[in-house]
Amino acid sequence: MRPSPGEVTQWLIAWSQGDRTALDKLMPLVYDELHRLAHHYMSRERPGHTLQTTALVNEVYLRLVDQRNVTWQNRAQFFAVCAQLMRRILVDYARRRHYAKREGEARKVSLEEAAMVSAERGADLIAVDDALKSLAAFDPRKSQIVELRFFGGLSTEEVAEVIGVSPRTVEREWRKAKAWLHREMTKV
Repeated sequence: MRPSPGEVTQWLIAWSQGDRTALDKLMPLVYDELHRLAHHYMSRERPGHTLQTTALVNEVYLRLVDQRNVTWQNRAQFFAVCAQLMRRILVDYARRRHYAKREGEARKVSLEEAAMVSAERGADLIAVDDALKSLAAFDPRKSQIVELRFFGGLSTEEVAEVIGVSPRTVEREWRKAKAWLHREMTKV
């Protein structure tokens, strides 16, 4: 049975207020959704990736345990943070696995190409991450929308809830961000 958003929010608030056991009570309630989110991420990785979906969820849990001074507001915000953690974990993993760009060997890819499964997926993930960092430098909201929609798999309505704008604004910003990223990643 899927927990209600109110139940999840209740445990998030308890955790924010210092109840260290609240995370342990929360995780069974959100595990299936976190696993779905991790599966979404892993489906975009190269075949034979050594990091498995369950390991990604476990790593997110370990990083959540270390979170300090987070004021959890609701379920959507929680999943947005988890999506961001998953992206960071996979980018760090790709960098550690020596997929990082080498001078003169960087390959420009489109956002759509980066989503495709390929043997070069680690390098593509790093290219998207680098482009997102550039976007965040001058437009953090567009960067956050891309992260939540593309990487996190959140719906327009969920993204709107997380960042506190209308779904229509999310759609408009999403289109602009995709166009900017496409230009950035296909520069010669």
